Amino acid sequence: MATILSLSGSPSPASRTARLLRHLDAGLVARGHDVVPLDVRTLPAAALLGADTRHPAIAEAVRLVARADGVVVGTPVYKASYSGVLKSFLDLLPQDALAGKTVLPLATGGSPAHVLAIDYALRPVLASMGARHIVRGWFVLDKDITAGDSGVRVAPDAARALDTAVDRFARALSAPAEHRPAPAAAA
Repeated sequence: MATILSLSGSPSPASRTARLLRHLDAGLVARGHDVVPLDVRTLPAAALLGADTRHPAIAEAVRLVARADGVVVGTPVYKASYSGVLKSFLDLLPQDALAGKTVLPLATGGSPAHVLAIDYALRPVLASMGARHIVRGWFVLDKDITAGDSGVRVAPDAARALDTAVDRFARALSAPAEHRPAPAAAA
């Protein structure tokens, strides 16, 4: 099956976003995919902010993106956009880093007022990086994610919506290249 990079753009070590991604990773593994998690916050700050692609940790993160068939990009929403740490990481990648890849954008936040951040902030950046197919993403309210020692619990309605998004992503990854949509046009 496919190799998937599960990319968390949360700056917080107690992140609901990262925990939600790890929960979804398990579902993708159960579907037969290889999943590689990457929490951008764990990369060396000076190298990340300086876009030092020669730094071993940054170079390895860039290689992970290059090797992936698909990428799940998760971010908390701050001030109606994706996180700054995610922006720093995306900025240091080559312009065509997502060429030929299927991408699933996910966001978490405290208010439904930020639900459009996926389509108006994150999707254009992913498209500009050449993503072959950006499946319809999903926004999950913080109140619908309960993190505990035994893992994550997602409210039933949110869990069903996430399952649908992950199913679309998995189907898109499995589709023969000639049946996948043409590369997304940059906004």
